[in-house]
Amino acid sequence: MSRNYRLLVKNAKQVVLICNNGEKFMTKHEILNLCVIENGSIVIGSDGLITAVGPAETIRDQFAGATFDKVIDATGMCVLPGLVDAHTHPVWAGDRVHEFAMKLAGASYMDVHRAGGGIHFTVEHTRAAGPPELLSSLSSRLLRMQRAGTTLVECKSGYGLDLHTELKMLQVIEEARNTLPINISSTYCGAHAVPKGKTVEEATEDILQVQLPRLKEQMSAGTLRVDNIDVFCEEGVFDLSSTRRILQAGKDLGLNINFHGDELHPMNSAQLGAELGASAISHLEEVTDQGIAAMATARTAAVLLPTTAYILSDFNPNAYCCSMPIVMHLACVNMRMSMPEALAAATINAAYALGCSHTHGSLEVNKHGDLLVLNTTRWEHLIYQLGGHQELIRYVIIKGNIVVDNDKTLDL
Repeated sequence: MSRNYRLLVKNAKQVVLICNNGEKFMTKHEILNLCVIENGSIVIGSDGLITAVGPAETIRDQFAGATFDKVIDATGMCVLPGLVDAHTHPVWAGDRVHEFAMKLAGASYMDVHRAGGGIHFTVEHTRAAGPPELLSSLSSRLLRMQRAGTTLVECKSGYGLDLHTELKMLQVIEEARNTLPINISSTYCGAHAVPKGKTVEEATEDILQVQLPRLKEQMSAGTLRVDNIDVFCEEGVFDLSSTRRILQAGKDLGLNINFHGDELHPMNSAQLGAELGASAISHLEEVTDQGIAAMATARTAAVLLPTTAYILSDFNPNAYCCSMPIVMHLACVNMRMSMPEALAAATINAAYALGCSHTHGSLEVNKHGDLLVLNTTRWEHLIYQLGGHQELIRYVIIKGNIVVDNDKTLDL
């Protein structure tokens, strides 16, 4: 075969495909049998997509006459898909480190909120910040995630709560998508909280009559790509009725429903999401058995957030963790997940939650060539070792391009 290809990763001790039959997601039975090739190789084409993956000898024979822009000899190493972070709030200004001290002293999420902290503190600072400042901090956070192995990340707005700032945040996310290698799924989260001085009804009407119509204009004009719509469905925030109206309006715009539900109180958010055909619901600490059954029937993904239980939230200024390997470790220890369950949750199932499992989340032909090369002979070390990922992750590769080379300790 005389064609030219972007990348060959050869002779890996393990190549963890996750799955190999085009599965959109994996449940318990499939997860028990993760697809792993011992002594394998993978080829990524000039289009950045996976051309072939299989036993090293088979790939060597199949591509005997081919040329490659880059060859990585992964002898003694592991290859696995790039990690997928399916819930982040990475665009903000202001510093909330002082709230960590409050929480350590016993303050609850709502205590911090009532003391003038929480979302409203960040909203005030994010409204005042210019796009260059927000883009700079967002880019820094995304590069940090990338160094820890994340290659696809969901990014929410939601610290504006008004038309101008929500659009500013979405435009900053769009700029990051256009300038950074990391893959981004963009989420409009204008219903993250009820703005100060507004009732729930007034906030809902502002979203339905002002914010979503302008969002529709920008999406139609091609100046903004938004993939998902999110609402914080919770007591004292958006009730079930308001949540339904906002999510349905977003769905009518072609957005995937992907929202915060049943976090602090059982709100029947899971049943609502299942009824509306939600792609995913996040948090779910207070979900009922009936809600779980409804989501399973509707094939709505549950996005569990181990750092929520640990630091009170997912990646946002309330919980500063950029590392999916640490999140997987916490999932195993605190949520009693097995390591295969945690890996599937951070790859194919997280991609499914974002509507991207046809292109991301496993090492299968014609999917994006997004992968990690680990300095270890068994993939489980990515979860087992708590921290120290710069030593463990040798390469991070996105669409066949090396974006992190930890031997050189720099981002390319």
